[in-house]
Amino acid sequence: MMWLKITQLVVAVMIIAAILLQPRGMGLGSAFGGEGSLYYTRRGLEKVLFIVTIVLIVLFVGLVLTSLRG
Repeated sequence: MMWLKITQLVVAVMIIAAILLQPRGMGLGSAFGGEGSLYYTRRGLEKVLFIVTIVLIVLFVGLVLTSLRG
């Protein structure tokens, strides 16, 4: 069980890093008059970082559900 908690911690830190590396101004605030365009296409490294963030979050949720079951 200890390896599960360590894995959750590592994945959580990676999620925080991935979110902080994403560019600002493309979130929900831009839909209400903030900077950026509502229809924005991610390209290159930004797209890879976006997909990695989603994969890490799904992995983290899976780890949490696994720890609750056991």
